Amino acid sequence: MNSSFTDWMAATQGHTETALGRLLPARDRIPQRLHDAMRYATLGGGKRVRPLLVFAAGELSDAPPERLAIAACAVELIHVYSLVHDDLPCMDNDVLRRGRPTCHIEFDEATALLVGDSLQTLAFELLASHPLGQHQLEMITLLAQASGSCGMAGGQAIDLAAVGKPLEQAELELMHALKTGALIRAAVLLGALAGTPLSPEERQQLDRFAKRAGLLFQVVDDILDCTANTATLGKTAGKDAAADKPTYVALLGLDAAREYAQDLRHEALAALSGFGARARRLTELADFICHRQF
Repeated sequence: MNSSFTDWMAATQGHTETALGRLLPARDRIPQRLHDAMRYATLGGGKRVRPLLVFAAGELSDAPPERLAIAACAVELIHVYSLVHDDLPCMDNDVLRRGRPTCHIEFDEATALLVGDSLQTLAFELLASHPLGQHQLEMITLLAQASGSCGMAGGQAIDLAAVGKPLEQAELELMHALKTGALIRAAVLLGALAGTPLSPEERQQLDRFAKRAGLLFQVVDDILDCTANTATLGKTAGKDAAADKPTYVALLGLDAAREYAQDLRHEALAALSGFGARARRLTELADFICHRQF
């Protein structure tokens, strides 16, 4: 806990990368092309925000690191699967992800589809096959709900249907609470559930933090889409505007979107006030999410 946030983040990202490399099927395991593509899509890139949130929330409940590593990898595999599928021509039709060609460009569309399917099922295999404590079934259920039609997949469906249509702020927030926020919320709660149970009041406050942090992440994403360049983002900049997608910048304007991001950051931090020093890493992550440039 005495290390700087930068050092802690780098160490946690490295730990997650190592664990993912160990848990993914080896490249030479049949079918080799599929396993190679799974590793290509997953390893060697990304901010690993969701695993960072898992480990940070685990500090609230003194969760064992080995449990947190499994939960972090499970959430990240769901996230990567969603990116692989989002990039497909039938979805967002993108050619760049994490500074490299997207999975369907590097391999092919059919392989990319199977990569997403395989990463999703591997995530649940990990949660089901490793000892994670008394809340293991709840953890599996939580990730399933966050990933499905009432979570991330449902949010993507709303997003696709909203192209070219103006949305009210409440509609936009519902869409992103599902598409982006549900998995970020799951990451936070999974980390806490991997350790000693929190009180109902603590869990309620942590849930509030997770929801505000998820929305904050998306607002900042919308801001970066229209202010950062492709090289910095590692994905195609300006794509949302070009596709006429509803965003917070389009709805509120750039300055108001930045103000809203600061409001969400303050609300997220306020929700952590009762945890004291145990929430140091979550507090630092909220600041990182708000002020990131990529």
